[in-house]
Amino acid sequence: MSQLMRAEEVFSQIQHMPESERLKFFALIAKNAFQADNFAHNDVFGHLKDARFSAQDAAEYLEVSMPTFRRYVQSEKIKPVEIIGRSQLFTSSDLRELKQTL
Repeated sequence: MSQLMRAEEVFSQIQHMPESERLKFFALIAKNAFQADNFAHNDVFGHLKDARFSAQDAAEYLEVSMPTFRRYVQSEKIKPVEIIGRSQLFTSSDLRELKQTL
């Protein structure tokens, strides 16, 4: 019966590898992990197609500060699709479109 290694043991061995071997090891992982899969945007984010995002999440997605995001809303670069109380919600497609123009 073969003995399975624990993650901690693997990590310890990787730490003790020469740097050139570590580079080869991680290159092999990266190459083999994604070799068979050719992910399109829709494959990865398709489940978010109809998702709605809060202003905070939208600003984070756009990689801008909240004051900058608020200026985008005030200048109508992006419009909320729904307002609940004081919360504004934005669609992922609108956010993606705006991000492409920034």
